[in-house]
Amino acid sequence: MTHIIGGNPATHRAAHPSPPAARLIAVDAESAGQRLDNFLLRQLKGVPKTHVYRIIRSGEVRLNKGRASADARVSAGDQVRVPPLRLPERAVAAAGRAAPAREFPVLLEDEHLLAIDKPAGTAVHGGSGVDFGVIEQLRQARPQARFLELVHRLDRETSGILLVAKRRSALTRLQEQFRQRETGKTYLALVSGQWPARKKLIDVPLHKYLQPDGERRVRVTTAEDPDAMRAITLVKVRSSQPARPQEGLPAFTLLEVTIKTGRTHQIRVHLASQGHPIAGDEKYGDFDLNRRLQRQGLKRMFLHAWRLQFDHPATGERTELLAPLPPDLACFVPTEP
Repeated sequence: MTHIIGGNPATHRAAHPSPPAARLIAVDAESAGQRLDNFLLRQLKGVPKTHVYRIIRSGEVRLNKGRASADARVSAGDQVRVPPLRLPERAVAAAGRAAPAREFPVLLEDEHLLAIDKPAGTAVHGGSGVDFGVIEQLRQARPQARFLELVHRLDRETSGILLVAKRRSALTRLQEQFRQRETGKTYLALVSGQWPARKKLIDVPLHKYLQPDGERRVRVTTAEDPDAMRAITLVKVRSSQPARPQEGLPAFTLLEVTIKTGRTHQIRVHLASQGHPIAGDEKYGDFDLNRRLQRQGLKRMFLHAWRLQFDHPATGERTELLAPLPPDLACFVPTEP
């Protein structure tokens, strides 16, 4: 059995129904500033997140009559076109399963925001083949919370600091800081080889594309590329490890990586483009080396959101958060930062 979400219910009951029509959803003031994907996930209750992301990618969703990406911001008065969604019975049943309640290690919490130390392997939100993530689990764990929204994103494989807004005003002010590059975001990354100490800036544009299976990928490109996005990464050597030939391992360098732009997979692609991929990176890394590292106990990518600086959305006070390396990464460096 197939369920149709959207369109005119009377039309669905007609003996000779015409194709269900798309519907327009007006963005209200309360929703202004949200990402398009978050806006739709709130509007399309019961629709699996994978379906929501699929209709955005395919262009069936229109924002003010134009195509838009999942991270586009909606404004009050915008019109969002949503196609009717034909969902099999099992998809509707799956959508009804609630995410399990889960709390995460808290780095800072007040009435305006929550900062957690996200573990690796946990997505920040559902979608793209993931039923649920941090935000859905937090909402289940805190049913009394009136407002919980992600301020920014971390890759599923990346651990470390993640901000969640507890008020609309906090979300707006924090996201504006991210857009204006007023935050300081520094990661710890272990890369193969000896990183040259003089190499402190990577200013190479990136091009985002989809593979045939719909998976996002990024590559370096040139400024002449019409789809080029400028990406700036600052790099500082923190420590170095010599090669261990007896274990079949090269030298490694632990880097402090500060991003001035927040492009998809920016750190991973930038470092790999310089000949120093992140240890354990299954998309852009050295796959043979990754297998050897797994035998040594490194089961995931060595990338950790270590430090975050921002102005508190209520007080304006400059705030700095630190998340130490988790044990599964700390054991691969001489001393834990």
